[in-house]
Amino acid sequence: MFPTSTQKKHWMFKDEEDIANRRRETNRRFIDKHGAEMSEEKRAEFFLTPSEEKIVAQYYECHLRDFCKAFQPPMPKAVSGTASHYFKRFYMHNSVMDFHPKGILVTCVYLSCKVEEFNVSIGQFVANVKGDKEKATDIILNNELTVMHGVHYHLTVHTPFRPVEGLLIDIKTRCPSLQNPDRLRPIIDEFLEAVFFTDAVLLFAPSQIALAAILYAVSRVQENLDAYVTSELLASAARPQLQALVEAVRKIRLLVKTVEQPQRDVVKQLERKLDKCRNQENNPESQAYKRRMREMLEDDDDVPSYKVARVDSDS
Repeated sequence: MFPTSTQKKHWMFKDEEDIANRRRETNRRFIDKHGAEMSEEKRAEFFLTPSEEKIVAQYYECHLRDFCKAFQPPMPKAVSGTASHYFKRFYMHNSVMDFHPKGILVTCVYLSCKVEEFNVSIGQFVANVKGDKEKATDIILNNELTVMHGVHYHLTVHTPFRPVEGLLIDIKTRCPSLQNPDRLRPIIDEFLEAVFFTDAVLLFAPSQIALAAILYAVSRVQENLDAYVTSELLASAARPQLQALVEAVRKIRLLVKTVEQPQRDVVKQLERKLDKCRNQENNPESQAYKRRMREMLEDDDDVPSYKVARVDSDS
């Protein structure tokens, strides 16, 4: 029920202020690099602020959810959960002004399909993408290494879905007073969907989020699992650990309660601003990007090739 040291070290943060500080630092680094010759006033007018970046990212998180829901063949929940993790992690250290979320979004999903062993070919995958399939293929394949680097090559992700299954099995075994726990599933899924629009996955262990989802669902059907949690699930936990878990569950539910979808008119204004201030070298529509791709291909052509001797050669 508590985060592992590995999770804490890489992708679990102290609190919401810690996350906000890191996003501010990411925003500042981009502006310092691309607006070095601008005055402070011009910078403030031209570039997105950290809060504006967050709104744009949240908007595309909604698109990620909808893309995964509509995907054919139907996509396992673990794939969409892993993709959401990748997306959040990527933009902890990269600005939306550097890499547009539209291309990163589909790349996160494609990469998560591979990692979660949901076997679809690139052709099957881009069949789910609206617009030019060939261009979508190029964007995904060109961004794949960028996304892996952006998540520090930590490709294995622990989502709340597996802990939910474990907890439901345990409840069926050790809490017979709760009739038909499977009836909670739609409410649990609704809660977890909302969780991925918050920063909870960067603050709390998957097992804590899973417990929060189940307790929320139980409260919705006007049942109670307090005795099960204290006497069965956490019977051996020390009082400080139990209090820490209760506080974690409370904070997770509060984060979900305060979820707000970005307003489309606000996002439209920010996207117009983003079109002007984004890094054109990472914009597939720009001449700077096409020139960079040509230079990369030319560099590849300069790499010498060596003939390999045949195994069955007499020499």
